[in-house]
Amino acid sequence: MREDSARSRFLISLIVWPIILIIVFPFIWMVLTSIKPQTELFRIPPSFWPTRITFEHYATLFEQTSFLKYMRNSIILSTMTTVVVIVIAVLGAYSLTRFIYPGRERIATLVLLTYLLPSVVLVLPLYLMMVRIGVANSLFSLVIAYVSFALPYALWLLRSFMASMPEDLESAALVDGASRLGAFFDIVLPQTLPGIVSTALFTFIAAWNEYFYALILVNTDEARPATTGVISMLVTSFNIEWSLLMAASVAMSLPLIIIFMFLQGFLLRGFAGTGVKG
Repeated sequence: MREDSARSRFLISLIVWPIILIIVFPFIWMVLTSIKPQTELFRIPPSFWPTRITFEHYATLFEQTSFLKYMRNSIILSTMTTVVVIVIAVLGAYSLTRFIYPGRERIATLVLLTYLLPSVVLVLPLYLMMVRIGVANSLFSLVIAYVSFALPYALWLLRSFMASMPEDLESAALVDGASRLGAFFDIVLPQTLPGIVSTALFTFIAAWNEYFYALILVNTDEARPATTGVISMLVTSFNIEWSLLMAASVAMSLPLIIIFMFLQGFLLRGFAGTGVKG
């Protein structure tokens, strides 16, 4: 029995590890390229390991370009989008799972259907709305756009998570005299925390990596996030600054990697909970 189990683990490892290496290889190559000297970037045949490690590309990126401004914009955008989406999604999901009113299920279905709409369909109405309310070409306009595509999926995830939670504790608190708001903060929110954190992480990653809306709705360096700012700064019709591009890609990946390392437990528990009734 033990031999069969060990053999199964070996076969699974034999299949899984090559797949993991294929997925991780571009990231490893990106990191190694970012610390290679300029003279080694286009060597033929290419070398995997750098003959000399240098951080000159990072120094150039941080000191001589607008990269830090783009990173600041990305952090502000992703954080504001996540906060707005989570506040609205938590309240909306609580309403859809705990209150009974006509059209409740239809509303939930319509919310998911809006997520299925392609971004290109929404970008023109969003742009016209930004111009009309006077916030076009600003960080605030991108926050509105990012909320529009992240909120439906976040609401659906949290609705599934709350629907899988038993209502007994909340009902007992209401019977003991707790108000609906008190039961929400003391009972529902602590139980929903893994789902909220995983949804917040998903929203942050989606906002951090968003490119299309940022490309169409913003054309000034003061409001550009890192995704479009780096491309406009380092990629032109005649030249691509590969060394700086790799350094920027590593720097842009680090915040997500750090956040994921600290919150991966919440992420797995959250998506496991939403998968019950998703």
